[in-house]
Amino acid sequence: MKEVVTIDARGIFYRELNAKLREAVSNGTQRIELRNVYGQRYIGTDLDKPVEIDIFGTPGNDLGAFMDSPRIIVHGNAQDGCGNTMNSGEIIIHGHAGDILGLSARGGKIFVREDVGYRAGIHMKEYQDKRPIVVIGGTAQDFFGEYMAGGVLILLGLNLEEGEGHKANFIGTGMHGGAIYIRGEIQEFQLGKEVGIAELDETDYSVLKERVGEFASHFGYDADQILKYKFTKLFPLYLRPYGRLYAY
Repeated sequence: MKEVVTIDARGIFYRELNAKLREAVSNGTQRIELRNVYGQRYIGTDLDKPVEIDIFGTPGNDLGAFMDSPRIIVHGNAQDGCGNTMNSGEIIIHGHAGDILGLSARGGKIFVREDVGYRAGIHMKEYQDKRPIVVIGGTAQDFFGEYMAGGVLILLGLNLEEGEGHKANFIGTGMHGGAIYIRGEIQEFQLGKEVGIAELDETDYSVLKERVGEFASHFGYDADQILKYKFTKLFPLYLRPYGRLYAY
């Protein structure tokens, strides 16, 4: 059993809180609980040790930015920019998340139980053997997967009513890499001009089985029940969708 270090974040400015967090990690602490978190930014930013951080409260913007290895579990909602340019590790959010989730992530995994805001997965990319994974249990706002260059985005729509479709528009606008999987109804007019729709093959089903299985284990769902429903795969039609605008 890993020893737990508890830090009370009530009334602490974000710089002081992150200094305390870094000190604990540098001392070899493997598990940390942050209590009474109220909007402090940059928690877990640039950490590169395999530490597990449980957050009770609502962390501020750029949670886990640039991080490499930690596992962050948020027992509640999170704000904008979670996993900004993360390299590896895992962020698990037991609630909603804000805008630009996974911005420019080049590795690691993000799981969100409920909905996310605008531009989730924007400019996600793959780097060498790293492939970022984002799985969202609810639905998303506009520009989902905008400028996506790599990785996997999965949108499950578990909170949609029977026959209710996702509301996001401009999905995959500027997409030029990676794959988006959407469970539930989606119409062609909701998609960016740069994406195509494909039937799932064995590789796609294998990806979904693994990643939805992880999601289900984090949040207490039945993966088999989730996977019974139809999924749509979106893929980029062009490698450089806007290159011709700047070429002579």
